[in-house]
Amino acid sequence: MFAPEIYNFLNELKENNYREWFHENKPVYQSCRDNVMHNLEIIIHEIAQFDTSVAGTTAKDCVFRINRDVRFSKDKSPYKTHFGAFIAPGGRNNGTAGYYIHLEPDNSFLAGGIYMPPPPALKAIRQEIYENYEEFLEIVESPQFKDQFNAIEPNEKLKTKPKGFPVDFIGLEYLKFKHYTVLKNIDDQYFIKSEFLDEIRAVFKSLYPLNKFLNYAINH
Repeated sequence: MFAPEIYNFLNELKENNYREWFHENKPVYQSCRDNVMHNLEIIIHEIAQFDTSVAGTTAKDCVFRINRDVRFSKDKSPYKTHFGAFIAPGGRNNGTAGYYIHLEPDNSFLAGGIYMPPPPALKAIRQEIYENYEEFLEIVESPQFKDQFNAIEPNEKLKTKPKGFPVDFIGLEYLKFKHYTVLKNIDDQYFIKSEFLDEIRAVFKSLYPLNKFLNYAINH
């Protein structure tokens, strides 16, 4: 399980988000990060049992840096106040659908799919949904999927149909999406209880058919 100290550290970092404090507490951060990496390796291994595309991917490939990119942000706080990792074939920057883990006090969640894919990938996904709409609908309306996630409904989508698709297509609303992601909010205690792995496995296994559909669209 994840160490409770992770949330303690992140709470303190939120109150002391400046470099001097971070460097003074770097041994604590390193201990928390080591625990996160250890658990990510276990989670990746579990996911690989049903999604072999992530086999061989390491925690280092998937975890995000705690340093913020402040170049274009009004908020100049140097550090993120969460640990995040995106488990996908080849790691977090491979441009494919995957599984996301987010540890943050009072804002922890599991998520997945693909967020803001580049135009060629987005076009390929839309085409795949158009050509195999019944298969796609069967995935996102399955009881296993709905038991874990709310409807796949992004906060960003086109106001009109994308070019190249008929206006009378029954699944037109899905083609307007700019990204295809789902999210499951969880309590902080979720990650620090002994049965966390069984629960994470169940959530991500229900997500696998959607990721498989999306990645097939992108890669074939």
